[in-house]
Amino acid sequence: MRLTGQVLIFDADDTLWENNVLFERVIDDFLGWLAHPTLDRAEIRAILDDIEAANAVAHGYGSKVFLRSLGECLERLHRRPATAEERRRIEELAVALVEHRVELIPGVSETLAALGDRHDLLLLTKGDLEEQRRKLEVSALAHHFREVHIVAEKDVEVYRGLVRRYDLTPATTWMIGNSPKSDILPARQAGMNAVFIPNDNTWVLERADLTPDDDRVLRLRRFPELLDHF
Repeated sequence: MRLTGQVLIFDADDTLWENNVLFERVIDDFLGWLAHPTLDRAEIRAILDDIEAANAVAHGYGSKVFLRSLGECLERLHRRPATAEERRRIEELAVALVEHRVELIPGVSETLAALGDRHDLLLLTKGDLEEQRRKLEVSALAHHFREVHIVAEKDVEVYRGLVRRYDLTPATTWMIGNSPKSDILPARQAGMNAVFIPNDNTWVLERADLTPDDDRVLRLRRFPELLDHF
């Protein structure tokens, strides 16, 4: 059965466009470039993951924080400050991030156009404000959404705030995203329904276990499958 008249709230990164895969490509190049006499790639990656987790709490998200993490990883491994040449090389590795290139996930634009005829669409994304604005502009998707919200973090209070702001009925409101941690679990805690569309490249810090028997979480494989339900 296809539902009508719902409020659909969409995540952006790794739901509408590829995001973390771009970071993973940079990390792969970084690990190949950053030779270490005793640590292998997996051990260096574990150190980088720890640094990223700490910086996400202290400084937020986005390419600037990511570049900071790469530099700090190099400095921790070499036990000295990064040289100007090393910092320049890190920036070269991450040029796709700095330039905010956007790769739409297949079927996103057409699916949003169709859904917009039957539902009220909102966008909720987290990260650096200007960076997210630029990605949204490059994506050419902004016109599909009644409102766009860019926040520093997506926790249950953010979702409850949306309910209050728009006088939403949680039973007819759906959060759609790839991240269990930021999209699905806090939305459910706020009483909303959720649609989980996994992305193979979801950031490790966004992963979490979902309740397998939660009948208010719809699990799909691909974004265009939304049209089968909404």
